[in-house]
Amino acid sequence: MPAWRLLVTEPSDAAWNMAVDEAPLRSRLAGGGAPTVRFFAWEPPAISLGYGQAPDRGIDLSLAARLGIGLVRRPTGGSAVYHDTREREVTYSVVAASGDHAGFDDLLETYRLIGSALVLGLQRLAVPADLVPVGRLRGSVPAFCFARTGSYEVEVAGKKIIGSAQRRQGGAFLQHGSILLGADARRLRALFPGRDPLGGLITIESILGGRPSFSETIQAMISGFEGLLGTNLLPGKLEEDDLQLAARLVAEKYRTRAWTARGQLPPELAADFRPRMSAQSW
Repeated sequence: MPAWRLLVTEPSDAAWNMAVDEAPLRSRLAGGGAPTVRFFAWEPPAISLGYGQAPDRGIDLSLAARLGIGLVRRPTGGSAVYHDTREREVTYSVVAASGDHAGFDDLLETYRLIGSALVLGLQRLAVPADLVPVGRLRGSVPAFCFARTGSYEVEVAGKKIIGSAQRRQGGAFLQHGSILLGADARRLRALFPGRDPLGGLITIESILGGRPSFSETIQAMISGFEGLLGTNLLPGKLEEDDLQLAARLVAEKYRTRAWTARGQLPPELAADFRPRMSAQSW
């Protein structure tokens, strides 16, 4: 089995964060790079749309623009997420090939394994988290991701505390998601004015009476992933090829109106890289 790489990257804007998730996936598909667990934050705050989501349904985009909130379309499916700064959210991503760990060749088993690592991490923070069993994804699709829970996502007391989504392409996958340290209730209700966006979520702050720091949360999550993988995550950095590809993805994909509004890619980026996603609900 290859060595696993740990990346803890600086808070970045929405386009760069999504490009840095996708670039290692493309490298892994080409047989390069290393399986990677990354932790990151958003600066400024942003809304990420699911790959197939209409941007103008159930989201007050005019308010978001007035507040300086970024907007990006993810490479993964599901509904929109409001990503607050590092005081209220830790975002994780995992990029790996099917053979990098037993079970990674199966979509739901990958969700279960990564979900188990996340639960272990939360438990190290004294958060009594559980995995949701298969078959809980029901009803119409809400605009806001935390309004419903999918298979093998993480809950506390019946409410969602981590939302995740996955994309599989060929023999590799990207899974990423939001770990809620806290929530700005007033802002969430204003940005998602339909179904109450707070109805189905819970935060670490509301459970513990305070928020662990960004760094404390990451350390707990590293422990959870190392427990799952049975190996240490080795601190590393993005390779120069990945940085160059990420810069290209920012310019030609994640900052373009064609991608953000409609999910359209220029032919040279789309060639041989068609999305194949789960229906999970991040």
